[in-house]
Amino acid sequence: MTEPTNSETTENRQIKIGDEYFEVLTEDSGRVLTQGEPFVIVDVKKEKLVVKEGELFLYTDIDGNIAREDTSGLGLYYQDTRFLSTFNMSLFDSTPVLLSSTADRGFMSQIELTNADYLCEDGTVVPQETVNIRRIRVINEKLFELIRVKNYNHFPVDVSIEFEFDSDFADMFEVRGTRRTRYGTRLAPKTSEDSILLAYHGLDAILRKTRIFFETAPDGINGTTACFNFRLKPRERRVIKFNVEAILPTSTETSTPDFNRAIGEVRKSYESWFEESSQIKADNELFTQVLRSSQRDIRMLLTDTDMGYFLSAGVPWFVTPFGRDTIITCLQIMMLDTHPAIETAQVFTQLQGKTLDPWRDEEPGKIFHEIRRGELANIKAIPHTPYFGSADSTALFLILVSDILKWTGDIEAAESMIGPIESALNWIDDHGDVDGDGFVEYVTRSSRGLVNQGWKDSGNSIIHTDGRLAEPPIALAEVQAYNYYAKRRMAELFALLGNHERSEELNQQAAKLKRRFNEVFWMPRENYFALALDHDKKPVKTVTSNPGHGLWAGIIDEEKAALVAQRLLQPDMFSGWGLRTMSKSSINYNPMSYHNGSVWPHDNAIIIRGLKKYGFNKEAEAVATGLFEAALHYEYYRLPELFCGFTKRSISRPVNYPVACSPQAWAAGSIFMILQALLGIYADAPANTLYINNPSLPSWLGEVDVTGMRIGGSLISLKFRREGDVTSFVVTKKDGTIKTIVTE
Repeated sequence: MTEPTNSETTENRQIKIGDEYFEVLTEDSGRVLTQGEPFVIVDVKKEKLVVKEGELFLYTDIDGNIAREDTSGLGLYYQDTRFLSTFNMSLFDSTPVLLSSTADRGFMSQIELTNADYLCEDGTVVPQETVNIRRIRVINEKLFELIRVKNYNHFPVDVSIEFEFDSDFADMFEVRGTRRTRYGTRLAPKTSEDSILLAYHGLDAILRKTRIFFETAPDGINGTTACFNFRLKPRERRVIKFNVEAILPTSTETSTPDFNRAIGEVRKSYESWFEESSQIKADNELFTQVLRSSQRDIRMLLTDTDMGYFLSAGVPWFVTPFGRDTIITCLQIMMLDTHPAIETAQVFTQLQGKTLDPWRDEEPGKIFHEIRRGELANIKAIPHTPYFGSADSTALFLILVSDILKWTGDIEAAESMIGPIESALNWIDDHGDVDGDGFVEYVTRSSRGLVNQGWKDSGNSIIHTDGRLAEPPIALAEVQAYNYYAKRRMAELFALLGNHERSEELNQQAAKLKRRFNEVFWMPRENYFALALDHDKKPVKTVTSNPGHGLWAGIIDEEKAALVAQRLLQPDMFSGWGLRTMSKSSINYNPMSYHNGSVWPHDNAIIIRGLKKYGFNKEAEAVATGLFEAALHYEYYRLPELFCGFTKRSISRPVNYPVACSPQAWAAGSIFMILQALLGIYADAPANTLYINNPSLPSWLGEVDVTGMRIGGSLISLKFRREGDVTSFVVTKKDGTIKTIVTE
């Protein structure tokens, strides 16, 4: 293996990197996933704990450990690199017994453990459940850990605790299964009496380091294992503190807060965000808990980086901006907080496509799909710098820009976006429309790109009724719907800015697209729309949830909308917990698949919003009820990225999808989009107006209070109440001049 070019190698296998000297580690025993083996179900079925703040997150088993032999992706991660791949605590040379474990607050976790029966060297027996170990950890730029050990025996106990650390510095893509043959240089650990330093010099010439600093000095450090030995009198407690830091050359020196200050700072940040956001409370306490849990997850996923401030898509695999996922989440939470949307739009304009680059599927004006900053991205082994393989992110970006204007009324900000807006519109009409037929298609040009480039981006998700995979160029139903909606919304924006000629042009384009969509994609025998058009312009007739997004976008003709709503609520599509991604009647249906029969909360939320837009209250309420009841079965009342599509039975519960992200941004945002749909809230800040359109609370919601919702320069509070089958509302407080108009 060739050493990185800026390393100076000496005869005794020392290398100098910058101003530091390291020994080269000759045996790479810490790297478990060197062959890039994909996950196996047995590796991921156990419960996990996730703690995150900023770009740093910890993903462990339910005990708080990361076993050396783990192959499920556990680790401490920062900027797409695993900085800890082993993190084990043992008591009396064995694994403590778990009592309870929670990470419900997002930025911290608390784990209660105890001992099994233990025979001391002097013959004394320490009975089980007489020594308590409390592990509290918090992330605030570093990982802080506090261990409290307490003796509940009536006699003194000699306690032995060990912590084992290691790091393979694996790239996130490698952890998830990407094979690689070339590696950088893994460096031997450096230790002192109160610290352990792990290091790796990558093929990208970046030195990555993990520093473990013990505020409570251990009694000994052997390799990468720290040992603590002490005697506890009856009822005596002992505290061990240490922190773990992921270090890159760009990392800045920060003053190390103590453990309590680290918790206090992040807790205050959470409290401030909650106070500045809209406050929502229902008379159904369980629903309020779902809202609170989702709001905590949104805050947890807000990530401040050197690229900007944005919502990460999900933990553990997608702690990075995703074009589609991040935009949809911002759209979902506009009634809660507009700031993530504003920041996202600014970041995304900086990353908008500038040139033709087949390796990255980049085209001028296109909005990116995913960006990564790990070693594999830096050496261009993967195209995610960023990667642009998304057929829908560009239209969704335009819808987001419009929504920001609708909620903030900031005309100047909208005017400043005209360049990126026109670039995005040009992409839709030019590079997006591969064959000039008026529909946006996708075809993958990158050798490492996605085969499918809609939100259902797995390789087998766009499939004909006979099981044949659709061949590109592929025009997806929901992509055409988004393009229609984007052009309608941009027509409104240009009219507000006084450019009526451009506005009329976009309205005409949208009207033409709507006519053609309803003609070409409609399947009379199914009374439903096709999933897509393939390369021969033949409809992909598999019945899926995708066309349901057309209700949200408004592209579906009124006379067809009722048929679409009816079809979606048939038992083959509606599982009772939510709408399936694919009809149960399809030969391709698999309730355990990623996209061909599972239930995705964000998919359902978009469709619920569309059902309400067309006046299908009962249908919207039925789907909303299923998702709410599903959420009650999940830990912390947290909806996951997706769950299996098995039919709801009287004694059943939703079946987990084993590798779903949780928390996941657009799953967390779904409950707010659903609530906004049920309440009929439509903001129009440029007109200084809040429209309430056909509010309808389901039977399990009697009252909902929305306090301090910001629209333009006004704050407004409302109370919605259900009496019988009628939902009414009153304005309880208003700070500003905004008008409220009821529409049907």
